[in-house]
Order: sequence, then C-alpha cells, then structure tokens
Amino acid sequence: MLIFLYQSASIIVCNIDKDRSHPMIEFQNVSKLYGDKEALSNLNLQIENGEIMGLIGHNGAGKSTTIKSLVSIISPSSGRILVDGQELSENRLAIKRKIGYVADSPDLFLRLTANEFWELIASSYDLISSDLEASLARLLDVFDFAENRYQVIETLSHGMRQKVFVIGALLSDPDIWVLDEPLTGLDPQAAFDLKQMMKEHAQKGKTVLFSTHVLEVAEQVCDRIAILKKGHLIYCGSVEDLRKDHPDQSLESIYLSLAGRKEEVSDASQGH
Repeated sequence: MLIFLYQSASIIVCNIDKDRSHPMIEFQNVSKLYGDKEALSNLNLQIENGEIMGLIGHNGAGKSTTIKSLVSIISPSSGRILVDGQELSENRLAIKRKIGYVADSPDLFLRLTANEFWELIASSYDLISSDLEASLARLLDVFDFAENRYQVIETLSHGMRQKVFVIGALLSDPDIWVLDEPLTGLDPQAAFDLKQMMKEHAQKGKTVLFSTHVLEVAEQVCDRIAILKKGHLIYCGSVEDLRKDHPDQSLESIYLSLAGRKEEVSDASQGH
C-alpha cells in the first residue's frame, strides 16, 4: 500500500495509488460551516475497498461532521463527496443503500423492540425474511443478544443499545460500514467482537470508516488513520508510520503533539 501525503496551501491531501478507477469513498475539498464557524475545512480524503480508516480527534475536531456528511444527515457547504465513483448529492438514495451507519448516540426508535427495529431496517433494504433471520442468527450469537431480542430499546443500557444499532447496521452486509464512536459503552468482550467484525468486513473487500478519540484502538484495527484538528486534516497514514516519524515517544504524546490538548481545542473553539 503506497500512501501519498502532501501539503499545498495549508491543505493536506490523502490518497492511495491503487490499480482501480476510483476509490470507494472520496472527499474532495469538503467544507462545512455552521454560521461563521468552520466545522470542516477543505477535507481531501480517499478510502479504498477493503480498507479500515479511522477518524481521530478531540471532540469538535470534525469527525462527526465528516461522517454525517457521508451518510447524508448534513450537506457540505462546499466540495464534493463521491461513493464508488458516484456523486453523493446526485445519488443519495442509491448510495444510502450501500452504507450501514451507527450513530454516536442514537436516540430514534427507542420505543421499538430491538426486533422491531431490525425488521424496519430490513424492510428499508428489501431484505427477505429468510435473509434477515440468517443475518440475525449470526449477529445475535456474536453479540450475545438473543435473550434481549424482544426488549424495548429504551429499557436497555447504553452498551446494549449500541449493540442493537451495530447489529442493525450489519444486517444488509453493506459495502460501507460507518461507525461514529462505536466502542463507547461496550463491555470488553463486545468491544473485542466489534473490532474483529470490522476486520472481517474489510477482509471481504468492504470498507470501514469509524471515529474514535483513542489512538490505541485505531492502532489495533485500522489500515490508516486521519487525524483532524479544528476541522483540518493534519495527518493521514498508518499508525506505524506515525511512530516511525516520532521515535521514542508514546502514542499518547505523539497524538497530543499533533492534535493539541483538549483544553487548547476547547479554548480555540470558544473563540469562533
């Protein structure tokens, strides 16, 4: 895997040279403004089939904005997003069907049972009953959730709710799996299982994009990471290369030297 990383006019462009006509996901000069605050600034990023990409950064760095732009929850203020060579703004419905998405703090459908929620997801992907049951049988076993299948979601703990939405995102075996802080609230076994499923998903030639603020987690799972700071892409590459560039430093120290301390980010955010 050959990675090109260069900087021009304060814009970092991160792409991969592969024998393929187009990447699976491509952000081209994507920016997002909320009033006069720039949440994302000229993001250029390519993600390939079979790749696990981690979005790293403090709260407010632009991770969720990047993800929500990709899954069409919000629209960029400028720039283009392409999925499998298709313009997102012109093919939203078709592209949505390629994506399984797990939000950071899902708060919809909480009055449904887990099973009702999965049936709703299955209907949106036109999954037939036999395919749904086959997928559920495997996923319920992996996440040890069979006994809670018919429980109302709002009665579940945060970690158990997270399992419901992770299972829902995998039901259709999507080409792209997008997860926003997916490990939050999961018990150690469930977190381990989820990381293994990310790897298995990528091994099938599918794409995984997930956000985290824990660099050690990204090191365990990701092929590459993209570090964001106040809406700007400041690093893109492997954790291994990051370590080589900063020898004799802990991973935490490397990250803080690049992204700044949380206090610095908070102060800067308040200044906008």
